[in-house]
Amino acid sequence: MFTGLSAFPHTPLRDDTFDEAAYARLLERLTVAGVDSITALGSTGSYMYLDRDERRRVARAAVQHADSVPVIVGIGALRTSQVQALADDAQEAGASAVLLAPVTYQPLGDDEVFGLFEDVTAGLSVPLVVYDNPGTTHVTFTDDLYARIATLPHVASIKIPGVPAGPDEAAARVQTIRDHIPRTVTVGVSGDSAAATGLGAGCDAWYSVIGGTLPAPALTITRAALSGDHAAAWAESARLEPLWALFAKHGSYRVTAAIAEHLGLVAADCLPRPVQGLGAVARVRVAQLVDELHLAD
Repeated sequence: MFTGLSAFPHTPLRDDTFDEAAYARLLERLTVAGVDSITALGSTGSYMYLDRDERRRVARAAVQHADSVPVIVGIGALRTSQVQALADDAQEAGASAVLLAPVTYQPLGDDEVFGLFEDVTAGLSVPLVVYDNPGTTHVTFTDDLYARIATLPHVASIKIPGVPAGPDEAAARVQTIRDHIPRTVTVGVSGDSAAATGLGAGCDAWYSVIGGTLPAPALTITRAALSGDHAAAWAESARLEPLWALFAKHGSYRVTAAIAEHLGLVAADCLPRPVQGLGAVARVRVAQLVDELHLAD
């Protein structure tokens, strides 16, 4: 569950309400493709825009529609008590694991972040993935903080925010993280453009945005890299460079939503307001890339 491709699908809305039918379509694509796990209610899944009842419904739907694929459910929230309640909901829904980012409004110090994970893991009966996402949470994990949290019960994986672009530098970075954590804790790369490099550098998993909407190319990269065919993984990532450029310009959240809308997988305007999707010009470019890169295949 904490190796290979973990796909992060959108939580699509229709008229500002969770669209379970569209969500089921997204998850069916993932199960048919053969992803290794599905992460519901990650950042791509809009978790911070949903209330507790909505998140409970999404967690239940994810487990229901995931067939035999393990489901990891995001439980991040501003208060520890809220995170604990969401963890209870995820476990009651049948989640195989949970994903926790230290979401902030006031800045958090290392002891506060550790305290959050300490309090939450104390009440868990399923594994936990540490979600390091500084661009969104404004929390920067140090290697020493990784080390402290990784010794807590139920901590099974760390989702790191990327790796250096150079293969040697990337390998050194992954090894440094491994030197700080138990061997039982896996390391998963995020930042889709860095996935081939991260997997080639020794990461165990790819926590993937694009995998939640287009699992086929994500699986091509993952399977090649983990089998040792790094050239094939990098070649597929290079083929997707125009898509990575769109991610860099507009954000992977909005671009993948536009792809899902273009393919008819979700309703138009599927993101939670005040977030708005791409403008008309960018949507035309998305449609062009779907055709040029054969992403609908």
